[in-house]
Amino acid sequence: MQATAYKLPENNENASKKTNSLYQTFWRWHFYGGIIFAPFLILLAISGALYLFQAEIETMIYKDKIIVQKGDQPLPLSQQIDNVQAKYPDAEIGSVRLPKEDNRATLVKVIENDVVTQVYVNPYTASITGTILDEDHFKNVVAKLHSEWIVGGTFINRFVELAACWTIIILVTGLYIWWPRNKKTFMGTIFPRLNKNGRMFWRDLHAVTAFWLSLMILILIVTGLPWSGVMGEQINKLATNANAGYPTYAFMAPTAEKTTDEIAEDIPWATENNPAPTSTKDDGSLSVDQVMYLAQENKIQKPYTISMPAGEDGVFTVASSRDKPKNEATVYFNQYNGEIVEDVRFSDYGWMAKAISIGIALHEGHYFGLANQILGAIAALGLVAIVIFSLIMWKKRKPSGKLGVPKKSDKKLKPWIIILMVITGIVMPLAGISFVFVFLLDRFVIPRVKPLQAWLS
Repeated sequence: MQATAYKLPENNENASKKTNSLYQTFWRWHFYGGIIFAPFLILLAISGALYLFQAEIETMIYKDKIIVQKGDQPLPLSQQIDNVQAKYPDAEIGSVRLPKEDNRATLVKVIENDVVTQVYVNPYTASITGTILDEDHFKNVVAKLHSEWIVGGTFINRFVELAACWTIIILVTGLYIWWPRNKKTFMGTIFPRLNKNGRMFWRDLHAVTAFWLSLMILILIVTGLPWSGVMGEQINKLATNANAGYPTYAFMAPTAEKTTDEIAEDIPWATENNPAPTSTKDDGSLSVDQVMYLAQENKIQKPYTISMPAGEDGVFTVASSRDKPKNEATVYFNQYNGEIVEDVRFSDYGWMAKAISIGIALHEGHYFGLANQILGAIAALGLVAIVIFSLIMWKKRKPSGKLGVPKKSDKKLKPWIIILMVITGIVMPLAGISFVFVFLLDRFVIPRVKPLQAWLS
């Protein structure tokens, strides 16, 4: 990802670029996007790299809570929950996560006074191995740092999305600026010229590193957009309207007013916004042990989470979303008789939901194991290096006391560039709004404020 690339004219070939209106336009976009979003890209990249290895990090820092001595046979799940309920008599049991590994603790989430606590239980002894406040858990802290920059709120969420959108713009414009005009040499384009000094040395490190990592960085950015507030909602609506999300035959049962992610934990992206089905009242009452048995009978792969029914018409929701996409499942059981109310698997998804689920697995680093994590970390940390290289290059390039913005082209934008901007704004609405804002600033504000105009020159 090229954040603030500068390539000053050094020969007649480069001098000819200066008259290229498209080159100058893309250069300004690239510069403004990079200089504004550079610190946020570093934050996104570092937090993203941490999230890729969150399971391994959690195992280290919570080892005494998570890792247990394997026994002969796990105790009934109800007995494990009873022990938790005894410690938290006034709390409500929200969900129970069953691990994939035999030497891991069962995770029970309890809710008391709107505070969620994670309680870890040894499945072989039913003893509590430790507790963590849900909001303080490493995974949740890193996720909040990555998507909400800790502060949270709608404005920050939209700004994070805007940064992601502009990262794509910075990448595309940077590749155009980088694209080799001289076919006689690869040095400085495919390979850095390490024998150069000063700005040219940092320019090569910036541009060449960004070239080699551009595809992986683009994949990371694009696969993260389904979680965004504006584009994510558009993607979800598009998948639904095109019958490319969850299957059209699903969710025909009576539903509650809430969505699935409001009543259950660890829901796959494809079903989290679907209406939550309800239970038809019956004489019986399903136990959590029976739900576990039904999950096994219906081949729901561990790790999976059992979310308890909310109210008299609620359902037991069993969700698996932390393994490979092909094992994703969202199954709702009637809380009275154990009948399956709805059953949605990866094979039931439309093509778009399948593609997004695979993309999310790639983004989180669990699609093809350790190699996925390492490649993701290389892309994320490479982005940090690219931004740092660009800032050093910019510092060496810019005139003293000025920002050093590339000069405007003396030619009007070609119609197809305007069309490209409009299309970009439609696909990425927040980026489109920022185009309008920058245009108004560049056209009406900066020319009328002389100190600002001098600083931006």
